Parts: sequence; C-alpha cells; structure tokens
Amino acid sequence: MAQQPYVTGTTPAPHRLGSPPPPAGSPSPSGSLSPSGSPGSAGLSGLAGLPSLQEATAALQPPFAVVDLGALRANATQMTRRAGGKPIRLASKSLRCRALIGDTLRLPGFSGILAFTLPEALWLAEDHHDVLVGYPSADTDALGRLGGDEQLAARVTVMIDSVEHLDLVADAIGPTGPPVRVCLDLDASLRLAGGRLHLGMRRSPLHTPRQARELALAVAARPRLRLVGLMSYEGQIAGIGDNQPGSRAGRTAIRFMQKLSTRELRERRAAAIRAVQSVTPLEFVNGGGTGSLENTSAEPAVTELGAGSGLYAPTLFDHYRGFRPHPAAHFVLSVVRRPGPRHVTVLGGGWIASGAPGADRLPVPVWPTGLRLLSQEGAGEVQTPLTGDGVAGLRTGDRVWFRHAKAGELCERVNELHLVDGDRIVDVVPTYRGEGRAFL
Repeated sequence: MAQQPYVTGTTPAPHRLGSPPPPAGSPSPSGSLSPSGSPGSAGLSGLAGLPSLQEATAALQPPFAVVDLGALRANATQMTRRAGGKPIRLASKSLRCRALIGDTLRLPGFSGILAFTLPEALWLAEDHHDVLVGYPSADTDALGRLGGDEQLAARVTVMIDSVEHLDLVADAIGPTGPPVRVCLDLDASLRLAGGRLHLGMRRSPLHTPRQARELALAVAARPRLRLVGLMSYEGQIAGIGDNQPGSRAGRTAIRFMQKLSTRELRERRAAAIRAVQSVTPLEFVNGGGTGSLENTSAEPAVTELGAGSGLYAPTLFDHYRGFRPHPAAHFVLSVVRRPGPRHVTVLGGGWIASGAPGADRLPVPVWPTGLRLLSQEGAGEVQTPLTGDGVAGLRTGDRVWFRHAKAGELCERVNELHLVDGDRIVDVVPTYRGEGRAFL
C-alpha cells in the first residue's frame, strides 16, 4: 500500500496520551494516551504482547511501523520517576513525530524540546515556546531567520562552543533585532593521562571551567546575544549500557569507567557553572540522557535533564542494570521467499542505526521468536534472509516484527506511525518524513 505524504505545517492532533483506550467497538478517538492508563501488554510483557499488536495491524500491508502506546506510557512514567523530580527536556530526534512530541510534553515531568538542527527548531517553535538546539548550527539562512523574528528569538536557544562559532552566529543574525538566546556546550568526556586517553563523545572544545567562563565573557561582549544556559551530555555514561553481553571483564571495565566519570564530571560541571554564573545568571543547566537520568538528576547544579530514546526503547537500551524500558516501537516486514528449508527472506530490513559499525546497530527480529540475521548478509537494502528455529512456521506472506537499534531513526524510513493501544489502532500520525521534512 503506497504511503501518501502529509501536508506540511498541519497542527498535530489532540493529546493521544490524554485518555485510556476506548472500549472495544467504540469509534477511534483523536487522542488515546494517558499517563494513568494501563500500559500496553506488549510493553510490559515483552513478546507475550505482540499477538495483540499483530491483531490490531492485521489489515495493514508491510512495511509499516507501530508504536505501542501502553509501552510508551510506561516508559514515560519510568523516565520521570528516574529523573527524581527534575524536568526532562524531550530530545526530538528520538521521536521525530510532531504528534507524539506534543503529546509527551503534556505529560507530567516533561518540559521543553531538545532539537537536533536549527531548521527543525524553528519549525517546532511554531507550536512550542521552549526549544533548545542541542548542537551548533552553521546554517546562516536559519540563523538569519531566527535573528529577524521576535517570537522565534524568544522561543529558540542556539548552542555554541567556541569564539569561532560565536562570530558566525553574530555575523548571521546581524547588528540589529531582538536578542538571540545562546547556550554553552560543555564537553562531558572523561580525559585521563593528561588528555591522551579520551573516553566519551568528541563534541565541544569547552572542557574546563576557565574555558567556559572565557566564552561566557565573549558572549557578554556581543550586545545581540544573551547567554541563558549550559549543557553537557555524558555519552560515555548515558549511551553505554553497563550490562552488555560479552565478558565479565568488559562489563566491569565499563562500570568502573562510568563510576569514575560520574564523579569527575559532577565536580567539573559544578565548577563550570559557578564560573559562568560569575559572568551572568543562567536560566537552566541541562545534562544527562536516557541512560543516566538517576546519576545526573542527583547533581544539585543540574536543573533539567535531556532524554527521549527511552520512550521508544530501541535495542541499544536493553543492557542497563538500573532500568528496563518496554519495547514500544516496531517495524513489520513481509516474508517473500523461502530460499531453502532453513531460511526465509523478508522484503527490506536494512534499517541500520548510526554509530560505530557493529552487530548492535542491526535491527533485531523479535516475532516470531527464534529468528536471526545471517552474519554473511546482515540486514539487506531490499531483502533480508533470516534463519533459526522460527523459520519452520513461516510461509510466504507472513509477517516478521523487528526492533530498531536506535529510536527516532526508524521514522526516517516510514511516512506514518500506527499507534496501537491494546489490540486496536487508535490513531495514525505522520513522522517528520511523512510531513516532507528531512533535517539530517
């Protein structure tokens, strides 16, 4: 079935998280997710709930994507509990669906958006008043638009990490107009042996409190720029599971590194905040990610957290000791071939996640059980062979359910998400792609 593009700029539907699923036989409402509703069976009981999702989507033609609203509700509740009372700024890249972004922001414990590009932020700011761009932008057209629009300038905060980038922003917005809000990006990586050993993301050149203060002074010297926040993302803690499959020694090394990094960053981040606030007061200090909500929320200097992947709960978040999210996002493919008695082939499948190449970036077949990819072929551009005990029960035309390794990247492959509560589709909403938007 061909997917039709959605009209760009339409207002998202009402709150899908706003009410529990309706009784069987009642009309589908425009909204159906509730923080107090019962979590979906697929979310709480894993594979045992997938038959309900299959029943709900039986009339659809693969490939298609499904979000289990019950699992998403449960994940949102889990995340806010782990945040310890601090608000979570929602990472839009992890959802890439305006309808679900809006619905999640109506839930208790979520406030503001952490966008991934400035054009995306300007688009989202049409409907949302607090959007922080989590990464620096060199898009001078978008910066010019931001600097020339009073409402957008009040709603969007851009990220900076160097005087060079500060100059680019200042030149793009020009000398006159409303003040433009900026945030400093503090490098959160762990550096050992005099910097020769780098553990974490290679993001910002701002690593020390002194460097942060010097850049804050540079912002203060530019009349059109207003420093309002500081952000730091500890990817070596938030993005690496501490219960990875493999050797015990490997898990022990990860846990030791994360413990050491947590202690070092807590002290350095607090010192950097003090240094910046000696120049100007800050509205917010953002830190953390889905994998480090408890650690980061325990830092008194951090006022808000940034997270989003835990809502869809992709496979990269299966290996943490401190929490266990409920798989909420799936995609479904058709069996189109049986090349032999021990193999079937599905159409499509090469929806591979970004990051360092490896088996953990591949999609995982989860239903029927007992299926796996072939190491020689992996997930293919047009077709993907599968093997395992689960092959015996599959025939041409049957469906295989997969989980993506990352969260929002799934939405770059489909125009719409089918939202299921219990055993019913309660809504169909466009992804960014479905609205004709491709920001990265």
